[in-house]
Amino acid sequence: MYTLYKKEIFAFLNSLIGYIAIVVFLLINGLFLWIFPMGFNIIDYGYASLDNLFMISPFVFLFLIPAITMRSFADEKRGGTIEMLLTKPLTDMQIIMSKYLAGVSLVIFSLLPTFIYAVSVYLLGLPKGNMDMGGMWGSYIGLLFLASAFVAIGIFVSSITDNQIVAFMLALIISGFAYIGFGFVASLSLFGKADLLIMSLGIEAHYASMSRGVVDTRDVIYFLSVIGIFLLLTKTSLESRKWEKQEKSMTEAE
Repeated sequence: MYTLYKKEIFAFLNSLIGYIAIVVFLLINGLFLWIFPMGFNIIDYGYASLDNLFMISPFVFLFLIPAITMRSFADEKRGGTIEMLLTKPLTDMQIIMSKYLAGVSLVIFSLLPTFIYAVSVYLLGLPKGNMDMGGMWGSYIGLLFLASAFVAIGIFVSSITDNQIVAFMLALIISGFAYIGFGFVASLSLFGKADLLIMSLGIEAHYASMSRGVVDTRDVIYFLSVIGIFLLLTKTSLESRKWEKQEKSMTEAE
């Protein structure tokens, strides 16, 4: 499992798209937070806070993470190596977890340089260090959970297609709906008392809760449930491919 995990990491880092995805993430956040004269600019904002980083990052992740995960299984299928991978002495879940953990690790790599922003804001505060550290760490934890959920969605989508572009677009759509779709539906006020329940089904509500600096057990359980559901769906997708292959072999034998 560890060998496959390393293979996935190196495959991503050896591809140009890997570096482009990480650089684009950092570039977009850097431009909005420090360069563009907009409401997100930290200097213009006037407060020693990284709140704007945590407002922008989920939308950047909507594009970055599908780019990371789109090749995980789709590329194996397109290259015809998926059968060889499934015959290795690993369970389906071990294969899935190797690819999933590799995706999460790459997200962490992209987040680590943003600590430079945290140090900068810490030093810019008047007095120095005058910032909500609890809220910042809560937001980082929430962002990591959000990204982990997006990775699980992307891995699942990649397992149901052999086209990387299709995998990217579907992961973008599903992740986007999971993040803001439920909140949008609830905002239409079409379901009365059920609107609050509908909103709670979306990622945004739980991410916003963590961003306040309080890591609630309910939010953690929600994210772990979303991750678990999509990883199990991925397992089902791989098993269905095995069944199709067995049926095809039996038909050819007859």
